[in-house]
Amino acid sequence: MSADAVVAAARMFLGTPYRHQASLAGAGCDCLGLLRGVWRALYGAEPMTVPAYRADIRDPTNAGALRRAAEALLVAEAGPMAAGQVVLFRLGGMAEPKHCGILVSRTRFIHAQERLGVVEADLTEAWGRRVSGRFRFPGL
Repeated sequence: MSADAVVAAARMFLGTPYRHQASLAGAGCDCLGLLRGVWRALYGAEPMTVPAYRADIRDPTNAGALRRAAEALLVAEAGPMAAGQVVLFRLGGMAEPKHCGILVSRTRFIHAQERLGVVEADLTEAWGRRVSGRFRFPGL
């Protein structure tokens, strides 16, 4: 498996509408659903059972769950940003990450955003300040 395979799997979700807790290309997904769908495309099965979660980023329930799952299932990355990496973001001044996406280059990423669905966007300075972790899929 390669970074190109990760990016290709993520791009299959472009245009998918935003649907909380969903993970199906073309039908609907949220940011975690995007990662779950890419995982299934790469490995064939869900990595774990995902408990119900609320869309409210300020909800303290499951605080840190996204980071803990990334640390358990993915491989932490250091050094320069690169295509195929999973990026975790802090939002709304929260200490723990509540959003994620997949880098397609050092300056662009794919993520699911409410009202927009799955889009490829610039990793602007504002997004860059919110990065709280980077990981790669195992075997990459």
